[in-house]
Amino acid sequence: MTAQDWTTPGAWEIAPDLYRIPLAMPSNGLRAVNVYAFRAGDRVTIIDSGWAVPEARAQLDAALQSIGLGLHSIDEFLITHSHSDHITLGVQLRAEFGMKLSVGKDEEPNIRAVMEHWFNGFKMNFHRLRAAGAGSVADAMHARIEANPDAERMAEEYFELPDRWLNDDDIITVGRYRLRAIATPGHTRGHLVFADEAARIIVTGDHVLPTITPSIGFEAQRNGLPLKRFLESQEVMLALPDLRVLPAHGAVTDSLHARSRELIEYHEQRLDECFAAMQSGAADALEVARAIGWTRRLRHFDELDEFNQMLAVTETIAHLDVLADRGLADEDIIDGVKFYRLGQ
Repeated sequence: MTAQDWTTPGAWEIAPDLYRIPLAMPSNGLRAVNVYAFRAGDRVTIIDSGWAVPEARAQLDAALQSIGLGLHSIDEFLITHSHSDHITLGVQLRAEFGMKLSVGKDEEPNIRAVMEHWFNGFKMNFHRLRAAGAGSVADAMHARIEANPDAERMAEEYFELPDRWLNDDDIITVGRYRLRAIATPGHTRGHLVFADEAARIIVTGDHVLPTITPSIGFEAQRNGLPLKRFLESQEVMLALPDLRVLPAHGAVTDSLHARSRELIEYHEQRLDECFAAMQSGAADALEVARAIGWTRRLRHFDELDEFNQMLAVTETIAHLDVLADRGLADEDIIDGVKFYRLGQ
């Protein structure tokens, strides 16, 4: 398999009794999400579950059947975090087959918020957008959601509490593998990765991706300073042996340390860009977001659709908050909008 064809459906063996299974994400730029099946005889435990869409379910079933198993063979889903492409198919299948669902304990506020009302998943981000001077982006996203009634149905059906909450350092044994849950807050507050140091592998969810950088702090109940937490979590990766990376989006790669260093360097560069934008007069997160480039193509903010504009502003807030935490920026709130100025 090459980096260009990692989305090809199937059960791709990457180590004894360990398979990478890409599942479709229709109408999403990420194209697919990898789930990882750890086999123990005629049973299997899977890290992440995919999105609750018919295409993903069919691909998971077909992949398992290709190795002599099936959906009925799943004992448990271990979920890295509670974004829809990682948890919702697991909730759907649990209702039918009764397998266990396990999620990091610190994701509980996010899951409960969405269960209380599906719109909570976006409401807090809308509040942050308005406080960043990006009310027009919030309005555009609100209209987009109202035009998609299926979003409410999916949230109501496929966001439920798990069978157990996982804690940092919990051990899950599956056949020959001894998986250690490691807390890696940043992408979400309760994100987990799963490492087997003896087997030299780590399933990284969205914490370490080979070619893209994950969004930071896009969640219903954001924890304080998510970018600071994300950078600290990358340092946790550097303290591990240099393991083989099994990511949620993209091909398997050989060096955890190399990619974690790249992610740290990327965000330090973005912090410099945000600081430079402030030096040039940008005063709120929307103005800073409009002054820096987005995606690998360095597209202008206005070229992004409303969803990616929302992510861009949310991520810019995370960077500006770290600048303030480091004493490089001061914050003022005027008429409900947070303004930033160079630190004194």
